[in-house]
Amino acid sequence: MTAAAWCTPASLPDEFVALDRRVEGGLPVGAPGKLGVLELSLERHGGTTRVERHYQRAPMHVYRPIHLDAKLPEMAFVFVQQFGDGFVDGDRCRIDIDCGPDTAVHITTQAATNLYRAERNFATQLVDLHAGRGAVLEYLPDPVVPFRGSRFFQRTRVTADPASTVILAELLLPGRVARGEIHEYDLYWAETEARRPDGTLLFADTLRLRPTEGEGPRSLGLLGGSDVVATLYVVTQRAPAAELVELLRQALAGRDVLAGVSELPNGCGASVRLLGTTSKSVRAAQANAWNAARLALLGAPAPDRRKG
Repeated sequence: MTAAAWCTPASLPDEFVALDRRVEGGLPVGAPGKLGVLELSLERHGGTTRVERHYQRAPMHVYRPIHLDAKLPEMAFVFVQQFGDGFVDGDRCRIDIDCGPDTAVHITTQAATNLYRAERNFATQLVDLHAGRGAVLEYLPDPVVPFRGSRFFQRTRVTADPASTVILAELLLPGRVARGEIHEYDLYWAETEARRPDGTLLFADTLRLRPTEGEGPRSLGLLGGSDVVATLYVVTQRAPAAELVELLRQALAGRDVLAGVSELPNGCGASVRLLGTTSKSVRAAQANAWNAARLALLGAPAPDRRKG
């Protein structure tokens, strides 16, 4: 399989297939610097989690993991970076992270993910996460900021052992609000699904926003007047799904956001969807839900991730 095929999503939606044209006046799809790859395998050694295998190809990059949570000293924190400050037309990136049995891993980004204008093509990212038996995996990237005219497709796939705990989060901003860009991107599509190691589907979720379509993202059937949308998924068997739902609802009570909490299918956990008018309010609510889930499942509060 070629590098371009490995980094390019299979079975793209028709809307993206129609946009898959040659990039004129710039680096074509598949050119050096436009196929980003990050592959990590982590294993538990003694009382801590360490990287067993590490491969990266620009523009994806990580430094050595750090251990910064005093309550969970075994947890490795990995900060994903992307040279170039974001996705541009024709970028194809892929992240594969394999967390072995009894590991504890937190994956985040160094900063927000910027999506730049795409005039001829689009940008994509594949994220494949594997959590082994007894593993704890948190994947909480910083917000996505879609610039005017951007087109982006992301597919996040999680393979979770029944004895693992996985916490996923995503947060989408309306754009560069200070520049007057509010939902002026062309197309944003994010798919999330979780499966067991035998392939059994636990849940699938899709967020698709196309501002030029219909009444736009602020229509009643989409964001309903809000501009910021966030999600938190908690996949675990450490606590009954109904208890998780009640716990998360209490954590979000009184917050200045619209919040919905529900059980995930197949009794595999709970999910939170948040809508708000400001990044600050939605990020605070999402962090509060993450903290509540962490305390209940891991016995440790959400740590300071030391981002400036």
